[in-house]
Amino acid sequence: MPSLMPSQQRCSTENFWMDQIMNAPGMKPHPTISTRITSRWRSDFPALANPMNGKRLAFLDSGASAQKPYSVLNALQNAYCAHYANIHRGLYEFSQRQTADFEAAREKVAQFIGAGDARSIIFTRNSTEAINLAAQSWGRQYLQAGDEVILTVMEHHANLVPWHILKTQIGIEIKYIPLRENGELDLEVLPQMLSARTKLLAMTHVSNVLGTVNPVREVIAQVKHSHPHVKILIDGSQAVVHSQVNMREIGADFYAFTGHKLYGPTGIGVLYAPYEILDSMPPWQGGGDMIDRVRLDGVSFAPPPARFEAGTPAIAEAIALGTAIDYIGTIGYAKIGAHEQALRDELLQKLEQVEGVKLYGTQPQKAAIVSFTMEGCPAADVAMILDQSGVAVRVGHHCCQPLMQCLGVEHTIRASIGLYNDSEDIDQLIAGLIKARKLLI
Repeated sequence: MPSLMPSQQRCSTENFWMDQIMNAPGMKPHPTISTRITSRWRSDFPALANPMNGKRLAFLDSGASAQKPYSVLNALQNAYCAHYANIHRGLYEFSQRQTADFEAAREKVAQFIGAGDARSIIFTRNSTEAINLAAQSWGRQYLQAGDEVILTVMEHHANLVPWHILKTQIGIEIKYIPLRENGELDLEVLPQMLSARTKLLAMTHVSNVLGTVNPVREVIAQVKHSHPHVKILIDGSQAVVHSQVNMREIGADFYAFTGHKLYGPTGIGVLYAPYEILDSMPPWQGGGDMIDRVRLDGVSFAPPPARFEAGTPAIAEAIALGTAIDYIGTIGYAKIGAHEQALRDELLQKLEQVEGVKLYGTQPQKAAIVSFTMEGCPAADVAMILDQSGVAVRVGHHCCQPLMQCLGVEHTIRASIGLYNDSEDIDQLIAGLIKARKLLI
């Protein structure tokens, strides 16, 4: 019998182990998936070629931060190596070219989300900073003690804490849209929650824990029809990754998202608001590039977007975010969505066959984000075993402690799918879970 190469030996050993645990006594039969799903884009992401703990990497934590394709990494390098300079101030060629690239990225973002006017795009560090900007600029300007802000129980802390800070600072009241058992928001109660004192509704577009896709366009239309004075802020951090969004169709007054989940770099995010809203807001931070004129006895400020981008911005990161948008555009959301939904369905089907798994969020309108627990198996211990199996998932409260309280758990295990994932990733996860149960029960 011919000897196996080292890589063949590893694959043979792993397949043997997978067969053993899949057929272990007490385990449910493993379902048959007729078509294995491959990703034609995995090779675009260099980090995925690196093993983790000696195993092929199954990266299922894109909901926390996605991997970066070569084109984005090259754009970052080029921004620093080709003609690096600070922007907006220099009259020399390098500064002018870098400024043009930076502002071209702003135009790409505006087109990407259907904003129309690039002046409505504010570059921030991330979604968290974008929401804090809206709270501390618009909120401090227009909210008073006793005014009501409506949130949901599924919000990320980034869309909870800034409003609690305002509650402490100026005495606003906060209400919460409750959750149904299947992971949907109970939007039937919303009309009764609205009042003349309601000034803002802030909600997530896609839950980072449950994958719930909230019908934000319909909600906004409903609220604006009955209470046109209410402003709407949408946290789109998870939404822009999985599907096309259009500000003119959605009708939000504020929309926030981050670059690092969108296959772009860290340190860059976006706050969208119509120009007339931004122009009515005071600056949040002071410094260079956000001023019109500074005198010893006073300051006048630049118009948006400069008014909200104090100091030297994340120049290379903004340019690379534009490249990430280009990369997504070359694939198209139709292909991305079909690929991710097929993998989501495969993952859900296979998880249902693993004994002890409890899924959270069974609603039909669901992105490729799946949270679950395993009976009798501490989530952190499961994560450690998965790590040794080459599987990267997120374990914890996912910056959604109120949602965890609503679900009656401290932590969940979350697998979030990106365009580079495939059926082999799903199989590695399932094999790791069954191994974890075998070791922990």
